[in-house]
Amino acid sequence: MMRPVWVIDDDRSIRWVFEKALAREGIPFKTFAQATEAMEALDAAGAPQVLVSDIRMPGASGLELLQTLRQRFPDLPVIIMTAYSDLESAVAAFQGGAFEYLPKPFDVDQAVELIRRALGESIREDEAEESLTGTPDILGQAQSMQEVFRAVGRLSQSSATVLITGESGTGKELVARALHRHSPRADKPFIAINTAAMPKDLLESELFGHERGAFTGAQALRRGRFEQAEGGTLFLDEIGDMPAELQTRLLRVLSDGTFYRVGGHQPIRASVRVIAATNQDLEARVREGLFREDLYHRLNVIRLRLPSLRERREDIPLLARHFLAKSARELGVEPKRLSDSAMAHLSAQNLAGNVRQLENVCHWLTVMSPTQVIEIGDFPPELREDAAAPSGEWLAALARETDRRLVNGETNIMENLSKSFEKTLIAKALAHTGGRRIEAAGRLGIGRNTITRKIGELGIGDETLTDAE
Repeated sequence: MMRPVWVIDDDRSIRWVFEKALAREGIPFKTFAQATEAMEALDAAGAPQVLVSDIRMPGASGLELLQTLRQRFPDLPVIIMTAYSDLESAVAAFQGGAFEYLPKPFDVDQAVELIRRALGESIREDEAEESLTGTPDILGQAQSMQEVFRAVGRLSQSSATVLITGESGTGKELVARALHRHSPRADKPFIAINTAAMPKDLLESELFGHERGAFTGAQALRRGRFEQAEGGTLFLDEIGDMPAELQTRLLRVLSDGTFYRVGGHQPIRASVRVIAATNQDLEARVREGLFREDLYHRLNVIRLRLPSLRERREDIPLLARHFLAKSARELGVEPKRLSDSAMAHLSAQNLAGNVRQLENVCHWLTVMSPTQVIEIGDFPPELREDAAAPSGEWLAALARETDRRLVNGETNIMENLSKSFEKTLIAKALAHTGGRRIEAAGRLGIGRNTITRKIGELGIGDETLTDAE
């Protein structure tokens, strides 16, 4: 007889969703509001068939519960869910032995299917437990970023070579550092080098070191980056621009694990994990004869692609708030916030520099914005114009949001979305007119009394308004 599925979440609405979904599927279940209640039930009733738990709850956390379960019931599949969609939570869940990581908000059908897969699992692979603290360095609620988080978690006990691809500014070095920090080599050095940032001759010496007298100016023996990273991780950024001669030398290290210093005659053994990154199409460079095919295959053991910010616009508010808070801490000032209209405007921008550019914009706003609430007029000049997003993009986003709410069983969808639509339009118009209601109403094509009534009904903040009518 199948034992029940346990669901632990302090949010009553989440428990209700699971109760309805599991009952509909004929899956026995039991729900708890706190991890401590589940721990007490373990002593009385034994282990459930599958356990689904939130991470952050009053009292014991989901990760603390996971650690207890791994000690007492190592074969129990545990699904960790959280609204705090960050890399540290994902890695902590996987390293603690979780069966899967489910970010909120989730698709109900996807959650049920995940539980069904967990029900079919009888033997779990033991994974190391690790308590992770500190501010997350990589954030993202988008599905594409969740896939990256899962990959880092699954690679946490591996030393495989990884190739990270993505546009400039997407956070490739951050992911490389995360892979190192959550690997068995974490207590050894992480050494990074940009292979496109220095001349060929200097790069060779930087990578492999040189013997005394190897060339003019080489007055002492120098250990290269491979020796400096011994036992740890070497991150080779912009690998696509590496000169052909050095590609050959790198291939030799990856093939047989040895190298020679410049001017040296004794082979040196290298125990180094290599993580490479590029913003270029390496396959195209191979076809063009600019990159060795055999080296490409040596590097492309595990491949992680980081999405551009254009592909994960839903993450821009989360990232912007994080970077504004970070800049405020660094500068020792009160954090500033973006108004609704400013946040919507920023989210619509095509930021070619990706997350790095967004961080720079938030730092600029922390320094330059004259008020605590940032409006569109406070943005750098290049971001004040309307975003050049495709005209149908907002309709596609509306369709996705409608689908999500329908799947989650929500009601009053039209009323709730209409309120959000009206609030965005009015807040945007008021920001554009400097808070002048009559002018904003005229631009929107509604009456003065209507806009006044809507401002009250929709709870549009006073910071958007002025005394001027």
